[in-house]
Amino acid sequence: MDMTLASCREFVTVLASDAPAPGGGGAAALVGAIGTALGNMVGSLTVGKKKYAAVEAEIIALKAKCDDLQKQLLDQVEADEVNFLPLAKAYGIPKDDPNRDKVMEEATIIACSTPMHIMELCCEAIEAIAVFAEKGSRLAVSDAGCGAVCCKAALQAASLNVFINTKSLKNREVAEEMNAKANGMLDKYCAMADDIFAAVRANFF
Repeated sequence: MDMTLASCREFVTVLASDAPAPGGGGAAALVGAIGTALGNMVGSLTVGKKKYAAVEAEIIALKAKCDDLQKQLLDQVEADEVNFLPLAKAYGIPKDDPNRDKVMEEATIIACSTPMHIMELCCEAIEAIAVFAEKGSRLAVSDAGCGAVCCKAALQAASLNVFINTKSLKNREVAEEMNAKANGMLDKYCAMADDIFAAVRANFF
């Protein structure tokens, strides 16, 4: 079942259950989509206002990008489930099976792919929200700050779903390459999200 078609209450209920998915990755994707949409709302409230005519073309283009990011992030909810289930099944392989290590290794790398992509999408969303926060409607600037906070949380949450899997990889070169990429995104974009939050907060004090 595509959990993005369920109600919010259904999603949370399944998330809290012992079902293998959705889990942290799916939740991160949903939160990232919500954060992106919050930034996008600022754009929607900016377009068509005479006060922001000078930036309207830029905001319209950015809104189109965020429309796509929202869709991609929501798609990752199901993708995370699809890419995690082979690993969940691999854990059931008897430990004396000579193919177990190979199957586990391949399944672990696949399981890393979706949260890594969620991270990449959240980074793009944070970049877009930075523009909405700077140039968008002042009446909705708080929503840009909220969006940045949500996307940062989604970025961090997705990273943990990378790290828990890279820790078990036998191929440490592949693991460290993934870790370095994830840590690079965390370092750059968590700081950017914090800057957005601080700049938005400064509007009120």
